[in-house]
Amino acid sequence: MADLPGHVLACLHSGKLAFLAILVSGGIVLQILACALFNNWWPMLTVIMYVLLPMPLLFFAGSDILLSFLNLGIGASAVGSIAIPAILKHAGVIGWGALALELSSFFVIVVAIMCLHPDEFRQ
Repeated sequence: MADLPGHVLACLHSGKLAFLAILVSGGIVLQILACALFNNWWPMLTVIMYVLLPMPLLFFAGSDILLSFLNLGIGASAVGSIAIPAILKHAGVIGWGALALELSSFFVIVVAIMCLHPDEFRQ
């Protein structure tokens, strides 16, 4: 890939950016559909976790402790994004359809994050 001209590389990177935008948009649409289709807006609580997810990157960018806080933020967001709909389902506040849409929204957004930072997730 190093021998490709600059304009070709820019095109490939813009395609990756468009793919990430489509993934995030799809996750947001699934999130809204989980609420709108069942006329119950309680599943929107998981948006709090999506807002908290980039906070370690914003606060600790360029720091040595970024990786530990990044792992903590991703872990907390993952647990919260799965636990909130599960708790709401267990309490009888939402149905199975809303739970499935919420979890699929979480999966799509996690795939977008993993595509954005692939080196962070390789061991």
